[in-house]
Amino acid sequence: QVQLVESGGGLVQPGGSLRVSCAASGFTFSSSYMSWVRQAPGKGLEWVSNINAGGGDTHYADSVKGRFTISRDNAKNTLYLQMDSLKPEDAALYYCARGSDGAWDYWGQGTQVTVSS
Repeated sequence: QVQLVESGGGLVQPGGSLRVSCAASGFTFSSSYMSWVRQAPGKGLEWVSNINAGGGDTHYADSVKGRFTISRDNAKNTLYLQMDSLKPEDAALYYCARGSDGAWDYWGQGTQVTVSS
């Protein structure tokens, strides 16, 4: 069955960096658009970034553009999100999801990112 397992979250100080990962299985990862979506406490889902199957086309929410970088390793069936210059407002539960543009059909369980001094 389809599985998406995020990892790499944690506590980081403002201005710091963190890389979260998503290990995929149960489907053809190399043929799938993938996305990162986050949810801050008490708020709704916010799309963060997506990447096409080959990895050559990426898109970012304005709130993270220039600070976050999405990438993928199709040989390892793994999706990444490199987060730099983190702000307190980036604190959230980060999910990877298969699909893009709101049409997500599978989700992971999420990894918590906390940004605090």
